[in-house]
Amino acid sequence: MIHAALHRPIPVELTDDRRVTARVKRLAVVSAIALGAIALLAATSTTAPPPVLAALTAGWMLMPLALVASLWRVSVRYGLVVPSTLVGLGLVAISVGWLPADPTAAAGWLLMTTGVLLGGALGLWFWFRVVPVPATLDDPVASGRWALIALHVTLVVAGLVLVVATRL
Repeated sequence: MIHAALHRPIPVELTDDRRVTARVKRLAVVSAIALGAIALLAATSTTAPPPVLAALTAGWMLMPLALVASLWRVSVRYGLVVPSTLVGLGLVAISVGWLPADPTAAAGWLLMTTGVLLGGALGLWFWFRVVPVPATLDDPVASGRWALIALHVTLVVAGLVLVVATRL
């Protein structure tokens, strides 16, 4: 879709390449766990209103569903923008309007928000190629790409740990 309009080749992330298929399966499991934890923590540790919690919950349900569905029809991966946007906007809303008073918990929410937004940006960049990807990051297993993914995961996990630590 995007690639045809821009006269660019289809990136490997939008194919059924086995390296990408394995990553999609892993992402489906990880997103189900991580986004579920985020939605649960938002509901139990913030005063965010129902629409914000609904966005996080919908993103949690839609992300793994879209990932699994994309194993059968690769074009479904374009739909990942929807749950990514729902979760990103939900976390931005919490960060702007409903951060807990506890500074450790607040830092956790800000780290999660940053990590999720970074993950969404990486998805747009690597998977959808809205801007060209340098040759050194083009391969799905490139070390630079893994470093960026590790940063994304570290931010989200660190945020989750901080918020959970304040709940104990």
